[in-house]
Amino acid sequence: MTRPPGALAGMLDEGSSVSIAPASGAGRRLRRLTRSAMGVAGGALTAAFLLAALLAPAIAPHDPLAQDLAQRLAPPDGAHWLGRDEFGRDLLSRVLWGARLSLGLGAGATLLAVLAGVPLGLAAGYAGGRLDAWIMRGVDVLLAFPGILLALAVVAVAGSGAPSLVAAIAVFSLPTFARLARASALALRATEFVEAAHALGADARRILLRHVLPNALGPIVVQSTLAVAGAILTASALSFLGVGVPAPAPEWGAMISDGRAYLRVAPHLVAVPGLALALVTFGLNALGDALRDVLDPRG
Repeated sequence: MTRPPGALAGMLDEGSSVSIAPASGAGRRLRRLTRSAMGVAGGALTAAFLLAALLAPAIAPHDPLAQDLAQRLAPPDGAHWLGRDEFGRDLLSRVLWGARLSLGLGAGATLLAVLAGVPLGLAAGYAGGRLDAWIMRGVDVLLAFPGILLALAVVAVAGSGAPSLVAAIAVFSLPTFARLARASALALRATEFVEAAHALGADARRILLRHVLPNALGPIVVQSTLAVAGAILTASALSFLGVGVPAPAPEWGAMISDGRAYLRVAPHLVAVPGLALALVTFGLNALGDALRDVLDPRG
């Protein structure tokens, strides 16, 4: 048998051992996430609803807005697996399109809150002084109002509709991201690598973007996952109250509100969208809790 040349031969000598490079940080985090039962369940539920939202035009069996009053409140059958609503519309199709609408509202509102709240929090925490005081007093004013009342006020001023709903929920969520980013900036601005970058002549914008923000992303990602679940619930609550997405859009909160009048004769009108809302909220919260454990630097 031919002996391997060079360094490989030395590695294979008797008594020697082959060392394996340690796994990367991303690989370790992924393995920790997959070992968490709640993380796997939350990720699976979140992925299922995301696929349902993305593929709703292809997998919905019927038009969610098509009415057939002769078949109103019809029970499930072979063509309509979840039955029909009070206007004869296919309930399964409306739930699938409702996932598209609810997840879109939640993700859009959270993204807007992140884009507005994180820069404000980073600037306040890094600069300190009067800028910090002015920004955080404004955030405290928003925190002084109950979230749902603040969202109702924004919708009352801006009017009903999806854009107004996204803006209202973003205003409701912005203080959380601002305070979280400020706390991260306060903790990081005194670290050695930030002081070294400042000593080398880097300006505040570069330090925030290249050094502070990447190290603050872990808590922001976790909070974003939890905020999407909260945004979906808030959007459904506003639609339930009649100030959300206008009819006949298939929004889960509005579907629950409309189905209350038929709760005794057709309880599935409330149970199906309510179950969808509960499952997507549970999935996002479970995924957020698992990500918090995985991204915790003390873990």
